Amino acid sequence: MARKITALQVQKKNPNRVNVFLDGEFAFGLFRVVAAWLQVGQELSEEKIRQLTQAEAEEKAYQRALNFLSYRVRSEAEIRRNLRKHGTPEELIETVLERLRRNRLVDDEAFARSWVENRCEFRPRGRRALQSELRQKGLESQVIAEALRELDEEKLAYKAAKQKARAYRQLEWPEFRKKMLGFLSRRGFSYSIAAPAVEQVWAEEQESP
Repeated sequence: MARKITALQVQKKNPNRVNVFLDGEFAFGLFRVVAAWLQVGQELSEEKIRQLTQAEAEEKAYQRALNFLSYRVRSEAEIRRNLRKHGTPEELIETVLERLRRNRLVDDEAFARSWVENRCEFRPRGRRALQSELRQKGLESQVIAEALRELDEEKLAYKAAKQKARAYRQLEWPEFRKKMLGFLSRRGFSYSIAAPAVEQVWAEEQESP
């Protein structure tokens, strides 16, 4: 049986949502984008109401994903995990991800490149550490490999050691070497990459006034 829309009221606390009244009674709230085609006097069948409910659920999940993305760029896997945490059905998650891809708001390849560039600039890490971080973000092996294809570990190990050198400046060579190698190992650099960087930084520190 069809029900008539008797009122459409913008919510006071959230102007992006509209309260829908059917046959004189409050029925449900909708995002304005979902309710855009509704008007007072219009009759809604049960099927139309079901379609509205489905569209509302999709928009709610999409808005949640947008909010999650507002803090920083995310991988698809991170978005999927976040939506699952909030109880979003799997079919809706895939719909939301497809919409995000279509609007160019999610791109795992771009995410991986950005992550690596950021790390290299501010907190240099070795290939091993970066691979682990990107796997934790749910990225596929091929995407990770491409993002790390031109990684210059020697340069990054030197940069990381140079940044850390001030903290170890007062140490003698054996202790300096031990602590710096441990530091670079935790940053994901192998011994063969770390050792020359440590020696170079030590030599430069001894030459500086």
